Order: sequence, then structure tokens, then C-alpha cells
Amino acid sequence: QVQLVESGGGLVQAGGSLRLACAASGSSFSINTMGWYRQAPGKPRELVASITSGGTTNYAEPVKGRFTVSRDSAENTVYLQMNSLKAEDTSVYYCNAKAVVSGFPGARNYWGQGTQVTVSS
Repeated sequence: QVQLVESGGGLVQAGGSLRLACAASGSSFSINTMGWYRQAPGKPRELVASITSGGTTNYAEPVKGRFTVSRDSAENTVYLQMNSLKAEDTSVYYCNAKAVVSGFPGARNYWGQGTQVTVSS
């Protein structure tokens, strides 16, 4: 199995920056795509940004030009640099990894516990 531990959330003023980090651990696994989702109260979870093992990135339209996803594949860690934060970015941010684990068929989705990001206006 794969465990994901997030860090870096908090409270920031509008226009400020935060950096989230997510480290994956476990045994006998290979991660394909890592990324970040967010979920605000009463809303569905939505993709924020993702990055493949080859470095291809994908961003949701609302965060393009403001957020940057990066990855340290050697350390199985993914980062989300969030700049020019807006009140509407307030949400719980979840780390996601699509990983193949030895002994289990196919790739599975793994989730972190979530970290709160609050942007005050």
C-alpha cells in the first residue's frame, strides 16, 4: 500500500503564497501520476493540478498561471506552489497518487488526509 502525508497548509492573506508538499511512502510501489485536488464545503472534490512520471503537467483553469506543481520522483514527493492566492482558493487540499503496488493488479488511487488552506480577503 501507499501512504501519503501532506504538509504546508495554513492561513494566508489574499495575494500571498503557500507551498504544499506530499510525501509518499510504502513498499514495492511505483507511482504514475501525482497531484492535488481540493474540496470546499458543499462542493465536489476537484482536480487542481497533476504531474506524470514523465513530467507532464495538467492544471485546472482557475489556477493556471498562479499554481505550479512539481515532483521529486527520487523522493516520491509532489509539491504545489500557490501564488497570488484568492479567497476562492480556500479549501481542503488533498494529495493524490495513482500507483501500482506489487501484488495488486492495475493502478490504484491513494489519498492523503487533506490539509486546510484558508485565504483571507
